[in-house]
Amino acid sequence: MKHESHPEIVKRLKRSEGHLRKVIEMLDDGRPCLDIAQQLYAVERAVTAAKAALIHDHVEHCLADADATPEARDARLAEFRTITRYL
Repeated sequence: MKHESHPEIVKRLKRSEGHLRKVIEMLDDGRPCLDIAQQLYAVERAVTAAKAALIHDHVEHCLADADATPEARDARLAEFRTITRYL
């Protein structure tokens, strides 16, 4: 299911992909470990932010339905428990 937030998440991930390529180049070029670690940290943070945005969007748009039947609410609660493992 595609959400309005997905294009922005894709942009974030593409930026992360570019940064990750840069890290690989830095390793190949023998750059200092401190510089590489800083760039890896930036990549990690960017991917984490994209993941959080995706999960928050999913919770807001897919799991929040006050009019759902008790069975549907139970299924959504189980899905919520599952997706929060990835936070």
